[in-house]
Amino acid sequence: MLSIAENKGFFWETLWKLPENTELKQKRKDPNVLSPGDEVFIPDKQEKTENCATEQKHQFRKKGGPALIRLRLLDFGKPRANLKYTLDIDGQLFSGTTDKQGRIEHFIPPDAQKGALQLGKNREPFDLNLGAMDPIDTIEGVQKRLNNLGFDCCDPNGVMNEETKYAIKEFQKKYQLTEDGQVNAETRDKLKEIHGC
Repeated sequence: MLSIAENKGFFWETLWKLPENTELKQKRKDPNVLSPGDEVFIPDKQEKTENCATEQKHQFRKKGGPALIRLRLLDFGKPRANLKYTLDIDGQLFSGTTDKQGRIEHFIPPDAQKGALQLGKNREPFDLNLGAMDPIDTIEGVQKRLNNLGFDCCDPNGVMNEETKYAIKEFQKKYQLTEDGQVNAETRDKLKEIHGC
């Protein structure tokens, strides 16, 4: 929703709160996770005027702001703490060190699409597809979240295959859920909690 709003010249909250988007809001719950086929109502822009004295300079500030990217890097469940990194978001460079929990946080442009992370002394590479997370109520959304957490589903193709069932069972085992390889409400809720969205 953030990138759609940015591209159309609105605040994301304005679009999200429109009565015409109530059904979408109830369906998705999270404005950061939309699915192909979701429809977002975007109204016509309204002209706004400001009264200002003539023959003087005036400054106007655009409201709104950048998006926040949060990453948590784990190695078999253990935080990848205190590692130097470089993060490239659509050509804008950030650098720093992961915290004790393996976290990275930066403000980024709201319409950013691609990112590349290089981690540690060996500059281990990670590609980031921003704005590409499917809703958790889809198989592809489950697969992407499991892959992100290190439970390998192979290609997130939306098919409940053996690799996906095995990854779900491994996730369920780790978090002491019923190990049936199915995406039930309990598994979905835990996956959303651990993944962060």
